[in-house]
Amino acid sequence: MHTAVVLFTRDLRVHDHAALAAAAREAAHVVPLFVLDDGIVGTGRTGPNRAAFLLEALRDLDGSLAARGAGLVVRRGEVVDQVGRVVAQTGAGAVHASADISAYAQARQRRLAAAHDLRLHPGVTVVVPGALTPAGGDHYKVFTPYWRAWQAVPPRRIEPPPQRLRLPPDLHRGVLPGLDAVAAGAPSPERVPGGEGPARQRLEGWLRDGLARYAELADDLAADDTSRLSPALHFGCLSPGEVAALAREATADGTDPDRAAGAEAFVRQLCWRDFHHQVLAARPASAWRDYRSRGDRWDTDPAAFTAWAEGRTGYPIVDAAMRQLRREGFMPNRARLIAASFLTKDLYLDWRLGASHFLHWLVDGDVANNQMNWQWVAGTGNDTRPHRMLNPLRQAERFDPDGTYVRRYVPELAGVDGKAVHRPWLLGPRERGQLDYPEPMVDHEEAVARFRAARDLD
Repeated sequence: MHTAVVLFTRDLRVHDHAALAAAAREAAHVVPLFVLDDGIVGTGRTGPNRAAFLLEALRDLDGSLAARGAGLVVRRGEVVDQVGRVVAQTGAGAVHASADISAYAQARQRRLAAAHDLRLHPGVTVVVPGALTPAGGDHYKVFTPYWRAWQAVPPRRIEPPPQRLRLPPDLHRGVLPGLDAVAAGAPSPERVPGGEGPARQRLEGWLRDGLARYAELADDLAADDTSRLSPALHFGCLSPGEVAALAREATADGTDPDRAAGAEAFVRQLCWRDFHHQVLAARPASAWRDYRSRGDRWDTDPAAFTAWAEGRTGYPIVDAAMRQLRREGFMPNRARLIAASFLTKDLYLDWRLGASHFLHWLVDGDVANNQMNWQWVAGTGNDTRPHRMLNPLRQAERFDPDGTYVRRYVPELAGVDGKAVHRPWLLGPRERGQLDYPEPMVDHEEAVARFRAARDLD
């Protein structure tokens, strides 16, 4: 084949990129193409954190491709239209892309396949959605049996980056826009930088220094010892298949039980990511509709939602989580569970409100993981205990026992000693009066009773 197009979407890397590797093997000229999709950017669907990360990742990708002889080709507009223009200009015989699973991505792939020789490749997940199905079903609805089946799948080949690429002659490459042309608002001040280069450096350091502690400290909010690789996985700056392989290889000699336990716990999280992707692939509408309706008649209280979103609920552990989100564009999984449970169970507000807020601020804002995790917490998704409520005080005392996490993100409470930081309303009148911090919005026990009544559980 003379020329092939590689359409990048959320696979912004050169290592273990099956679509890029196939095009490089088959074609004399390769067009590495990214289309700034008007259906996504500039419409409010991409928050400033993800937009900033995206642009940094694209610049990093451009550098990696240019070092191999062919920089990134950038277009803006409707994807199928822009791909068609590049194909017509270059005479490309095939369009290669990484298969994706959202309703939007699936519709885009159908339109591309109708117009071109579209060749889809794995790479967004470790195991391709739909490759594992239970007897009598099109997807797994419960995680544990999926985990067992997932572990038995032979790993696919990890593709090395192409050594050399050549662009077709006389092809205008285009330029990347500035952030203000892609999203409105300023990104979080402590946001993680985007790009395959920084992501691979972080992965190397994590496997070397963090893996052995992961099983013990993944939920320790004060330790802040999670990998923080989720943004790189969402944008495909890292291949999830390669990450899983490297984590397993790091413990292959079997000499360090802590590293082995950490690797299993970490790889299990990659499996959770795949689990949510296969659910959404089979049920695309569950991005915004209840996967399992509980008949909820959610409260409507804009003031309550605003207080939650701004970290002013009066529950320090919840407020710390929400303020970390705005400061860093990130929140560890335990904090996400606590914040989401408070919104949907204590305040009884619609999970879609929280999911939208998270998508706006999270650098790793991913429709499959975000929406399906929100539904899991709200009890409308795949949780086998759909009516569970997380007590924010017990969660704080268990996962932030001395209040370090709270003091890090809620400066009003920085001077409160010991465990009192989680219950500032119990301080004496004089001490309480010196704090510029709100009273609790709700009483948790009363919220439990209200939630149980709303779902007719008594």
